[in-house]
Amino acid sequence: MRAIIFAAGVGRRLHAVTQGRPKCLVEIGGRSLLSLHLEYLTQLGVGPVVVIVGFAQEAIREAVAQDPHGSVVRFVVNEQFTRGSITSLWAARDHMTEDAVLMDADVFYDPRILMRLVRSSTSTALLMDESVQQQTEECMVAARDGRVVRLSKTLPDRFDEAGEGIGFFKIQKAHIPTLLHSVRSCIEAGRLDMEYEDAMQEFFGQVAVGYEKVGGMPWVEIDFPEDIQRAIHEILPAIGVMENNTSASVTR
Repeated sequence: MRAIIFAAGVGRRLHAVTQGRPKCLVEIGGRSLLSLHLEYLTQLGVGPVVVIVGFAQEAIREAVAQDPHGSVVRFVVNEQFTRGSITSLWAARDHMTEDAVLMDADVFYDPRILMRLVRSSTSTALLMDESVQQQTEECMVAARDGRVVRLSKTLPDRFDEAGEGIGFFKIQKAHIPTLLHSVRSCIEAGRLDMEYEDAMQEFFGQVAVGYEKVGGMPWVEIDFPEDIQRAIHEILPAIGVMENNTSASVTR
């Protein structure tokens, strides 16, 4: 299984903090988001890692070269990185040749969240934080009859349960052509400013995509300066508490 990390975006809402550096190089607890992704993937035996770059790509290449992650990392350039995230998924198409985990780069999380997805018994699956109800622009997973029916900021009329999507998606090799066909339809229609999640609607109608519920596990998407503060002051300590509790239960 390989990983594809989407790290091409500009991240305009964080420019006051990042000062021209990519979001994936934001540091929490002395480590960049990208460095943590690489560490967790290596621990799970996932590789190689394909990083989709665009904005300030040299900074990312430099950071990876200096990071002792132990992963084989390849770079793919998305020349249309100012458009929607669908362009990054499309740029990755030639590297989707085996089972894969697709990952947004701007997430800080307890590593057991990623482990839950990678080790899921469901071959093609998303992560759902069922403890989150939509308030503003959260990208929501909606499920009906045990399968995902939508991943979007707009919920469907009918669903059994819903929760926020975490930005990671595991896909079985056999399902990749169906996904790419769904995305290709949007690309050929010139819909380059859409998010890749919205391009998956046709895919969900054809493939039974499962989901893992991770409500109560700490994570945050880094979109705004206040998200960084939440990561430092809330999520990082919560991860530490969970790790300590796990260690304590193991040694009893």
